[in-house]
Amino acid sequence: MSDKVSSAGNQQGSRSIFNRIDPSETTRQTPFSQKEVKAYFLGALHDATFSSNRRYRFSQKGTDWLLVLKKQLKDIGYNSWIYREGKNRSVYVLETLASFLDFKVDPTKFKTIKEKISYIRGFFDAEGGIPRNGGRFYIQLVQSDKEKINKLKIILDELEIKTGKIHNPSKRVDPNYWRIYVLSDSHKKFAEIINSWHPRKIKILRKRMKI
Repeated sequence: MSDKVSSAGNQQGSRSIFNRIDPSETTRQTPFSQKEVKAYFLGALHDATFSSNRRYRFSQKGTDWLLVLKKQLKDIGYNSWIYREGKNRSVYVLETLASFLDFKVDPTKFKTIKEKISYIRGFFDAEGGIPRNGGRFYIQLVQSDKEKINKLKIILDELEIKTGKIHNPSKRVDPNYWRIYVLSDSHKKFAEIINSWHPRKIKILRKRMKI
């Protein structure tokens, strides 16, 4: 199979995803290489679990983002399926046996900057935070593994996206909860370079960053 998910226009600028698509379509019109898609999933894996039957599970309220994941996996040749978890819950799960997934990957070892960007995009879609409605805008990345957060910071520094210090908001509440904020003067740069494949986050970034 070709390394390209789609043959047309792979060299589009990183901000083209905001200019050319409706948020509900997400990645439909913007092709990425297989390596970039895989890097995205390796980043998104931080919000996933590994079941006893060797399946990777992504859980969400609603299916919007899971449908994006399902399409991207299909485009690079991997099967997945979505189901509702329980009859009376709004939680849905995407499961896959995709063999390239690995919780231990080191994102600083990717060979291309596009893979590093895709990894952070996946991490942001899974573990990143932005305000849903109004108020002061922020972009944060959170994780229980401080070393993993430090590696994200290294990549963001490489991209000249400024971040604050890695910190623990409350050791009493959770001593293993680590967070960094993207500094306000790098918000637009983060949105342009990293962007998102998460339908809700794309919509918020487009509105708040006016991209």
